[in-house]
Amino acid sequence: MKLLEGRWKLNILFNLFGGRVLRFSDLERAIPAVSQKMLIQQLRQMERDGIVRRIVHHQVPPKVEYALTDWGQSLCPALDALLIWAGQRQAQVLDDESGET
Repeated sequence: MKLLEGRWKLNILFNLFGGRVLRFSDLERAIPAVSQKMLIQQLRQMERDGIVRRIVHHQVPPKVEYALTDWGQSLCPALDALLIWAGQRQAQVLDDESGET
């Protein structure tokens, strides 16, 4: 769980799931509340941890893309299960609140 600590890491993961390859600017647009500095920091940590792969295309202007490694992509089923669990809990809370009168 320590590898996923950080406010923006799950957002980054969800944007890269399914084999998506995104440029830095695409990630910035997909997560508008994150600062550029924080996005860079989170991506570097995830790259160091082997979750994200940084792809540098040597051209002018430089082009850098990000994708999940195979290990990062393997997190998808676990996070999908967590989303389902959270959705069920939220539905239960809403049902409990609507039953109170």
